[in-house]
Amino acid sequence: MQTRVFSPDADGYDAAASALRDGGLVAFPTETVYGLGGDARNDMAVARIFEAKARPRFNPLIVHVNSISAAREFVEWPDQADILAQAFWPGPMTLVLPLKPGTGLSPLVTADLPTLAIRVPAHPVAQNLLATFGGPVAAPSANPSGRISPTTADHVLAGLNGKIAAVLDGGACEVGVESTILGLAGTPTLLRPGGLPVEAIEAALHDTLDTRGNCDPLTAPGQLASHYAPNAQVRLEATEKRTGEVLLGFGPVDADLNLSPAGDLTEATANLFRHLHSLDAMGAETIAVSPIPNHGLGRAINDRLRRAASPRS
Repeated sequence: MQTRVFSPDADGYDAAASALRDGGLVAFPTETVYGLGGDARNDMAVARIFEAKARPRFNPLIVHVNSISAAREFVEWPDQADILAQAFWPGPMTLVLPLKPGTGLSPLVTADLPTLAIRVPAHPVAQNLLATFGGPVAAPSANPSGRISPTTADHVLAGLNGKIAAVLDGGACEVGVESTILGLAGTPTLLRPGGLPVEAIEAALHDTLDTRGNCDPLTAPGQLASHYAPNAQVRLEATEKRTGEVLLGFGPVDADLNLSPAGDLTEATANLFRHLHSLDAMGAETIAVSPIPNHGLGRAINDRLRRAASPRS
């Protein structure tokens, strides 16, 4: 298969939507990372997502739609969902809610769970593609399973060229890490930190979120112990660079690449995956990473780094 690259214009949107209608896979930018999209109602298309990524079938997918009203067609909608959707959609937040019966979604999307992960992305290219396609798009990150997530079209092609129909090139992603996932099938629970700070969600709900335990069953994407991993090993909380290492810095440190010399967590989040791709390409045995504060967006950065540093299967 030859993977085509489409520009974000009328012809590009029409071609990408046509590929989706034919059961093909199209990578497209969101504000978080590039997603690998397939028609969420088409069993073969969804199966191709798992095949292209070599993704475990028990790992559910996020469905992307272009509006709150579209999301409500697929899931039960408690008051808390409405509060959060009005505050943060379109944006980098995914809600996991009870799946309505008779939605027509492929059961592969939910990994046969009774819940659905759903979000409304803010990126204009994603919005235009969803509007042109006119239906729900299942889209995990557009990279081989377990590897560094893509924030540019070139990252997508480096991992999936020849395995998918097309890439809609919308430039670099602004946020740079995946969406925050919140479970609302019961008590509001943080299932994965991401591009929306937990503090903002708690402020909107006037409540503290529960957190998922490490041994709890898999209920949403991004919960595997080893994930977001470069080819190099990753060493965390590094205060110096050892022989054979490259240093991914944060703050005023001498590093091969620095997430944010000024210690800005928003800048660091946007640079995380791009810098990991660049350092991995240097061929070092180990990427050492400076300590990152564990608040605000730092929680998402540290979550991705811990999973990248976990033992590989």
